[in-house]
Amino acid sequence: MKAAFLQSPEHIHIQDIPIPEPGAGELRIKLKQVGICGSDIHLFLGHRRLENPIIIGHEGLGYIDKIGPGIVGRGVGDRVVIEPNISCRRCRYCLSGRGNICINKRIIGLNEPGCFAEYVVLPADFCWTVPDSVSDDDAVTIEPMAVAIHALLSSSAKPGDTIAVIGLGAIGLLLTHLALSLGYTVFVMEISSRKVQMAEKLGATVICPSGNSEEQQTTIAEVWLQNEVCAVFECAGSAATASLATAAAPRGSDIVLVGLSGNSASFTPLKIAREGIHIIPSIIYDHPFDFKRTIRLIEARIIKPGFIISQKVTLDNLQSALEMAALGEDSKILITV
Repeated sequence: MKAAFLQSPEHIHIQDIPIPEPGAGELRIKLKQVGICGSDIHLFLGHRRLENPIIIGHEGLGYIDKIGPGIVGRGVGDRVVIEPNISCRRCRYCLSGRGNICINKRIIGLNEPGCFAEYVVLPADFCWTVPDSVSDDDAVTIEPMAVAIHALLSSSAKPGDTIAVIGLGAIGLLLTHLALSLGYTVFVMEISSRKVQMAEKLGATVICPSGNSEEQQTTIAEVWLQNEVCAVFECAGSAATASLATAAAPRGSDIVLVGLSGNSASFTPLKIAREGIHIIPSIIYDHPFDFKRTIRLIEARIIKPGFIISQKVTLDNLQSALEMAALGEDSKILITV
């Protein structure tokens, strides 16, 4: 099969390798479409170094091609979307309902072969059948949509409340879409004019503070306070915006950390404690609940996450697609296999 390996930072090499065979409890998926995620871009740019060349990519949609021993109720040709974070379901975190921080987690496209290839093999429980009423574009964006759903449900905000979203990458845009679809009021901040326009089209209110950083922080804090923002979602993945969120968050609000900055942010403990602000981590999603919720919301036509797809590129052109994605103007580049 054809597979795209990340050989070294900014170097994709496409080669032919044997088609993998599914073991007991596994399915082999013939991939059709794969989304480029922000984590793929970080790997591509070398922000996180891999010990060996690996097939990256994890937002996969395809069809069951072969069924391993011990599986019932699944059929060759069924359309499925991949849940790429495979929790062990045995450690104390999994057993307490926190499989998203499983210490034995297998991650497709990071420590196991990923989806920028013609085939991938993984446990049947992590291959979700997609209803016929769900389009391919909505199906291939189920995985990032599940990240957004997990983040929103991590906060104490409820429909009818007002929230703020910092950063309109794929997750920030999907979170904005989800919240607006469920009846929240949403304020957003983003430096890309194209993504700002997308958020405005969805119905969000954009904050564009001017002046120096201190003046911007004051403006943002005033807007959030006046509009009774009860949860702030940091989706930019920047230490600076995480620090901004904690500095400007209104009394009694939640700060949900969705972005994955590896740098140190700062906050004032006195403000956090005295004003009753909660800092909440949100990483990926809970198995099986968040994928199940995502599929049901799409099937009910409450959300349509496929709107974030900005262009489609073939697998042979993955190198240039990752280079384009790294520029930050695309909301979601899709790879067709």
